[in-house]
Amino acid sequence: MTANTPVSLPTLLSHVLVAYTIEFDNEFEHQMPHRTTHYGATPGASHADTPWLVSLAMYANCMQHIGEKGLTVAELERLARTKTNLDGMRRWGYVIIEPNPPRPSSRIRPTPAGRKAQEVWQPLFSVIEQRWQRRFGSAQIDSLRQSLSALADQLGLNLPDCLPILHHGLFSRESDHLPEAPPEAIRTADLPLSALLSRVLLAFALEFERESELSLAISANIIRLLDEKGMLIRDLRLLAGISKEAVSMATGYLEDRSVGMVELAPSAGSSKLIRLTPKGQTAQNSYHYRIGVIERRWQARFGKDRILALKDSLAALDDAPAGQRSLLFGGLEPYPDGWRASVGKPDVLPDYPMVLHRGGFPDGS
Repeated sequence: MTANTPVSLPTLLSHVLVAYTIEFDNEFEHQMPHRTTHYGATPGASHADTPWLVSLAMYANCMQHIGEKGLTVAELERLARTKTNLDGMRRWGYVIIEPNPPRPSSRIRPTPAGRKAQEVWQPLFSVIEQRWQRRFGSAQIDSLRQSLSALADQLGLNLPDCLPILHHGLFSRESDHLPEAPPEAIRTADLPLSALLSRVLLAFALEFERESELSLAISANIIRLLDEKGMLIRDLRLLAGISKEAVSMATGYLEDRSVGMVELAPSAGSSKLIRLTPKGQTAQNSYHYRIGVIERRWQARFGKDRILALKDSLAALDDAPAGQRSLLFGGLEPYPDGWRASVGKPDVLPDYPMVLHRGGFPDGS
């Protein structure tokens, strides 16, 4: 982003949250013995005792709530205030579920690898925030934290500490009913920076999706980029900063609803492009309009100065001189043995995180 480019509140929140998460995930991958589908396992690690690599969201919606003695599925969902990929966490080696398939009364316990992962995850929030204080300045991070915490307190919603795994249509909403706050809930001001960013962004997404036929994830990452002339589907991954799998899910959904039309691209071999239909052009206009309406609504509801102060704090992290990357990218250099080292550092960050069932990575990887 450049200082002269107006950027919406959810986009700023998304860029900062995704950057934080990738930096957090890179450090977890570096410290935790693990395995991956395409990039193998940590050298010397036993496959039987090595869990599949997952992202921060799977700690926040699952592992942070499970003590050594375990808890029931119903208790986990009450504490997490969102659902997790339970079968995935079992198959990936983090938990044991008895009886399985899981039901509300089933008990979940961490495996030895799951307990090791918890030990690695827990201190990383402080580690990453301290890095950000050095990179951006303590005053800047403190200002951002205060702005987020003040707004989160005003939301009046019992939101999870992470974005939910996106559902069919890549919607953030799980239901219109949020569970009651657990009595042991910690103060908003004591939450990790990632949790504060997630709560505010999710509140915005839920409000957007109550008034939209398309999710904020699809609107911000895909609809925003398209036009009636069309774009190669393979190019969307780099332009949106999301995975090939996330692009495929989004474009398939748009085609099914006649919002986008997929066809062979002329002069591009077997490559396909997607273009907006008239319905899609209306959806694109509605996306931009609705974002502005909700921002103005939030200014009226929570205070104009508070919303503008939050945007200023976020923009200070996301801004960059023309032709340069923002300092957010300064923490995204992966370790040489990390899987992201094989795919390269991203050129852009998603305008809405693509948290999928595949492991909760913020770009849908």
